[in-house]
Amino acid sequence: MKFFTNPALPVAFLLSACVAAQAGSARVQLGNEVLAEHRFKELAGKRIGLITNPSGVNHNLESTIDVLRAAPGVKLVALFGPEHGVYGDVWAGDNIESATDPRTGLPVHSLFGKTRKPTPEMLKGLDALVYDLQDTGCRSYTFISTMGVAMAACGEAGIEFIVLDRPNPLGGERIEGPLVANENFRSFVSRWDVPYVYGLTCGELARMINAEGWIKPPCKLTVIPLAGWKRAMGWRDTGLPWVPTSPHVPNEESPLFQVATGMLGEISGVSTGIGYPLPFQCVAAPDVDKQKLAAVLNGYSLPGVRFVPVSYKPYYFAFSNQPITGVQIYFTDPRKAPLTGINFYAMEALKKVAGRDLFEEAVKAKKKFDMFDKVNGTDATRLALQGGKSAAEIVASWQAGEKRFREQRRKYLLY
Repeated sequence: MKFFTNPALPVAFLLSACVAAQAGSARVQLGNEVLAEHRFKELAGKRIGLITNPSGVNHNLESTIDVLRAAPGVKLVALFGPEHGVYGDVWAGDNIESATDPRTGLPVHSLFGKTRKPTPEMLKGLDALVYDLQDTGCRSYTFISTMGVAMAACGEAGIEFIVLDRPNPLGGERIEGPLVANENFRSFVSRWDVPYVYGLTCGELARMINAEGWIKPPCKLTVIPLAGWKRAMGWRDTGLPWVPTSPHVPNEESPLFQVATGMLGEISGVSTGIGYPLPFQCVAAPDVDKQKLAAVLNGYSLPGVRFVPVSYKPYYFAFSNQPITGVQIYFTDPRKAPLTGINFYAMEALKKVAGRDLFEEAVKAKKKFDMFDKVNGTDATRLALQGGKSAAEIVASWQAGEKRFREQRRKYLLY
């Protein structure tokens, strides 16, 4: 395994489609830009496949697809699409068929359809597979699962795997949530033995996957690192605007909200703002006293977060076109906010204010909890809730695992 450092001054890497570039002298330089400064020497003479989507761009909004197609000495011969597809135009969870890209004429192999692992036929003729995707820092976001199973396929095929590193939008210090309990709970939303929020860049996680024996045999791994990124940085600290990574992750704060309500969203009977222009930013349902719900949630005095009464009608999904009420989440200091814990304080508050026991309602409706347990990586969380454990007790139950992982990951850190 190799990784490279670059002493060059950092530059801006992205312009958001919806947010103007932020001012500031310190800019983080992406792995794909470090690669370009190296004049693509790590790819020279190789036949390359590329796993990417719309987030795979440089500071000029040039797609890595187009950059590699034009790069001297680089032969980009195939594209690989994760969940949502190479162009990000497929709905969450929908299967994608392999096809030919009409824009470039390159074959596009789907990694979220009949197979989620590159087949030997897909890898045939490649010398290396390059990964350039922006993830959210949350275990349930499937891009890191795609990365690891692609690494496994490359290990089996004797092909190099190259990660163009990107910042973790939640920072490199935050570690939160349950670990994967056992093989029964391993899935594409809980593939690796990391907490729900794992505090690694994709390059660092790739190093861990490779060295911890989570794939066998390990692959030949090369990580092209970031320049100028520090672990304490949230996304805004990087000076870098955001390119949407998927339909419900539209802006730079979306990863925070995804963690705060993503588990809650796996239980029916509550809206988290999906189907309205506030994805993952709300906790609402019909006939909830929004003032009381906000008062109870703010009464927990959770650091770095406030809850404000809200009313809306979702355009689609849960409660389509029905008036619902609840709270909107605002982060006043994202570094201090207990993101994962918000899911459980919200459940507790709904029970106090509206008498809504979401799990009991689901049991009566004969609904299953498969996805909730898979996202948690365990059924211990659900059983604790059903057994009457408080949100504070559930959050405290993660601490030992978080501490162990913090030590385990240390040798894989690049920054």
